[in-house]
Amino acid sequence: MNHERSARLFKKAKELVAGGVSSQIRVAEPAETPLFFTHAKGSKMWDVDGNEYIDYIQGMGPNLFGHSPDFINKQVNEDMEKGYVFSAQFERELEVAEMVLDMVGMDDATVRFASSGTEIDQLLFRTMRGFTGRPKILKFEGHYHGWMDSVNWSVHPPLDKAGPDDAPVPVGESEGMDQATADGLVISQWNDLEKLEIIFKKHGHEIAGVIMEPILANTNCIVPGAEFLEGLQRLCKENGSLLAFDEVITGFRVARGGAQEYLGVTPDLATYAKSMAGGFPIAMILGRRDVMDLIGDGTVYHGGSFNSNVMSIAATYASLKYIEEQGDAFYDDLNGKGLRLMEGLRDVAKSLESDLHVQGVGSVFAISFTTKQEITNWRDHARNCDDSKYARFAKEMLKQGIRLSSNGRIHLSSAHTDEDIDKTVAAAAAVLPTL
Repeated sequence: MNHERSARLFKKAKELVAGGVSSQIRVAEPAETPLFFTHAKGSKMWDVDGNEYIDYIQGMGPNLFGHSPDFINKQVNEDMEKGYVFSAQFERELEVAEMVLDMVGMDDATVRFASSGTEIDQLLFRTMRGFTGRPKILKFEGHYHGWMDSVNWSVHPPLDKAGPDDAPVPVGESEGMDQATADGLVISQWNDLEKLEIIFKKHGHEIAGVIMEPILANTNCIVPGAEFLEGLQRLCKENGSLLAFDEVITGFRVARGGAQEYLGVTPDLATYAKSMAGGFPIAMILGRRDVMDLIGDGTVYHGGSFNSNVMSIAATYASLKYIEEQGDAFYDDLNGKGLRLMEGLRDVAKSLESDLHVQGVGSVFAISFTTKQEITNWRDHARNCDDSKYARFAKEMLKQGIRLSSNGRIHLSSAHTDEDIDKTVAAAAAVLPTL
């Protein structure tokens, strides 16, 4: 597959843009060089060299309906004729708030809008500390909550630096981070109640809240065990700590009510972004009214010029309206496609005696290479999964016209077709024997 023009453009980009990319994960794309694209529609993308791809990155998750869906384009074009950024309130914002509160189903709750997942998680941490008067946030290894210094710790730490299994230490994901921010965190392994109880026994009195991806999309798309979830809720209640779900990836993707509905667990607070607006930048915090009132009265400060801008609110309105109009059929179809792709990949792997491993929930799942039947947390992944083999797999799949993410996460959209799934399974059957 020819990528000559992308290579020339990337050479130019490195002279103009730091590293040639505007988000670091893009430099790890499975091509020989980061690709440049001309356009995208539905499940497909086309690069500057004329190559066509079935796309499972889908903007790293936001494109729930595929690229550039007509119904979102129409709504955004209509609403933006009235203005872009009011820095004031407008009625459509309230319509969206009513829609999300109804869909998530949290009792006596309110929302606040922002522009990105990283940003809204920062507001979440500030709110939990403000409400409880406590200094620390408990986060889990393998979970990603944005690139800011205050939380970009122990996302995927090398095990030789991560500390003991029952007492992990913060490991920064970047040079230049403020080392003092590690003091505001307590790090724990995830999906292991016994180790979590040890952490709470030592730090419970200073933990303002717990943040987690309720389905761990940034490590193998792991669904937590029921015993762990029940124990986590109990420990938070016993210690006076708030429980928060980072639903930036799972919200409005895995179910109408997100991971809360899927797992049957209601946290005190939750954050959303990605799939809310079908590809437009927006984020939201939703939670108990008594906690959110601290944002409402300014006790916990939150600002932002682009918050609830006209285009993002219009896109969110169109997205949620479309989901509501489709009813249960939308998620039945979306998750059904994902499950069919998962089973197709598993069948191919079994027939070829490959160690390709598939884990997840349908609309979002993960591919890795391991002989373990199930991966349960980050350390389990680090000890048992062959990331270099996945990188080779993704590189070869790209040559077959299948665009996969560098981290193994697969995003289905409602635009993916049965033909797309069949082609993807066939590509995997061709690639696996070559690894």
